[in-house]
Amino acid sequence: MKCPYCSYLESKVIDSRPAEEGTSIRRRRECLSCQKRFTTYEIVERVPLIVVKRDGSRQAFDKSKLINGMVRACEKRPVTMAQIEHIADEIEQELQGSLEREIATQEIGEMVMSRLKDVDEVAYVRFASVYRSFKDINTFMEELSKILSEK
Repeated sequence: MKCPYCSYLESKVIDSRPAEEGTSIRRRRECLSCQKRFTTYEIVERVPLIVVKRDGSRQAFDKSKLINGMVRACEKRPVTMAQIEHIADEIEQELQGSLEREIATQEIGEMVMSRLKDVDEVAYVRFASVYRSFKDINTFMEELSKILSEK
């Protein structure tokens, strides 16, 4: 690591500890030339996820869009923001852990629906109605029948 004071390339690590809720490591270093100390942070380099939309266009994965969609589906329901953020974190971790770098919106939608179904069935139906583009009352009723038969 290059010293910010004298630009010497060698330093030693004096102290390491987790930072930012364990997502990075804070390291205190000492330059082997000038003996001044400085701090560095080490984070995992993430490969960007690309979302393939229904029309074939591609854009970078944005967790805030995922959260916004779930917030709309959970409006006026007993679902906390912490639960929504937890679901979004789970989905993002699962996507980052997969070997795929391009993910179809259909896959992400299915992941959201499977988790919302366990948290709140009304929010699930709301999300599904937008995600699956229910055309009429019959397709809506089919989805409700599936939920009732699972109980």
